[in-house]
Amino acid sequence: MPQPSICVFCGARSGQNPAYTQAANDLGQALARNNWRLVYGAGDIGLMGVVARATQADGGATLGVIPTHLMQDEVAKTDLTQFIITETMHERKKVMFMNCDAIVVLPGGAGSLDEFFEVLTWRQLDLHQKPIYLLDTNGYWSPLRALLAHVVDQGFADQSLLNFIQTVAGVAPLIDSLRRDLNV
Repeated sequence: MPQPSICVFCGARSGQNPAYTQAANDLGQALARNNWRLVYGAGDIGLMGVVARATQADGGATLGVIPTHLMQDEVAKTDLTQFIITETMHERKKVMFMNCDAIVVLPGGAGSLDEFFEVLTWRQLDLHQKPIYLLDTNGYWSPLRALLAHVVDQGFADQSLLNFIQTVAGVAPLIDSLRRDLNV
């Protein structure tokens, strides 16, 4: 198998809890130490910047994808192993998804939720089989998980929807799950 690539969706902000920054840093280090490539949104701010800098600091490969209109706002990190500029947000998500073996969602805002729901919808429609993980640092994703359970309980999705997502509390169990699911 070629070098596994892990797509990380996360905030262009760091959030209020320092545990989010620590988890992003730990994930970047773990990706590099396992020789897994980081695929992410190419920003050098917020959790995006943290995970990328940590991956690079430990010698890891990075692929960043950013749309033209965010080059300035997200402070495009151009010193990556690979750097791709797209025209639209949709193209950004597509390129990131097409270049990964698994998806990890760290804390983030509307953009991270958009990215998560797109890959979850594609999975629900059987357009891919890639594992999707929520890194649930300090219970950040608990309200999202409750919402998804509500959607299922109210009959708007099959119970299988919940099986497409794995929730992990920390980076160590995430890495164990990635090793298992990617057979590496």
